[in-house]
Amino acid sequence: MRRSDVLRPTVRLKLLAAAAVPLLFLTACSGASGDSGDSGAGESPSSQASSAAPSATPTPTPTPSAKYKPASAEGPAENVPLPVMPEEAKVQSKEGLEAFARHWYMAANYGYETGDVGPVQTISSPDCITCLNYYEVVDNGYRDNDWIANATIDVRDAHSDYVLTPEGRYQALAQFTQDAMEYYGPEGLQGSEDADVAPSVQLFEATWDGDEWVAVNIVTIKG
Repeated sequence: MRRSDVLRPTVRLKLLAAAAVPLLFLTACSGASGDSGDSGAGESPSSQASSAAPSATPTPTPTPSAKYKPASAEGPAENVPLPVMPEEAKVQSKEGLEAFARHWYMAANYGYETGDVGPVQTISSPDCITCLNYYEVVDNGYRDNDWIANATIDVRDAHSDYVLTPEGRYQALAQFTQDAMEYYGPEGLQGSEDADVAPSVQLFEATWDGDEWVAVNIVTIKG
C-alpha cells in the first residue's frame, strides 16, 4: 500500500495532574478594648491605619510556554501544539468543508509527531478505511519506544463543489505534499520513505452530523 493511501498513531491519553490552587485568607487585626462596643479605642493611629489597609494580592507570574522541538535522530518531538479547529470548519458550508479538510490533515500531522491519533479519531468515522490504516501506521511507528520524524503533510489546496452525493456525503479535493518519513528507535534509524515531492491529490468525503463535520472516506486519486 502506498504511503499516500495511508497518510501516516492506538490513542495514548495523557492525564494532566490537577494543579492545586492555594486560597488566600485575609485576616484583620482588631485592637483590645475594655468596651465591646468600642471599635477603635486603645489603638494607635499607626495600628488603625495598618488594620484598615487591604492586603496586597501578589501578581501571578506568567508561565512561559514550553518550546516546541521537532523529532530527530536524538528523540521524538516535544511540546507539539495541538491543532485547534478553526471556527470556519464548524460551519455547514462549502468553505466550512474545505476548512475542515485542511484541519483533518493538520490533526494527522499531530499524530505523526506524537503517536496520539485521538484528534483524528474524534473527527473521523470508525468506518473510514484510510483512517484505520493511518492509526495502524502511527501505532507501529511508536511501538517499543520508537518514534517517527518528519512526515509533515503540507496541504496546498482544498476545494469543494459542495454537491451532496447519493450516499449523503460532501466531497472535496485535497492537494498536498509530504516530507520524507523516518522511523527511529533507541538503537537508531529503523527505516525511511521518500518524500512526496510531486503533489498528491485525495478525494476527501465528509458528512454533516447534526452540528459537526465527520470524515468518512479518503481516497488517493493522484500520487
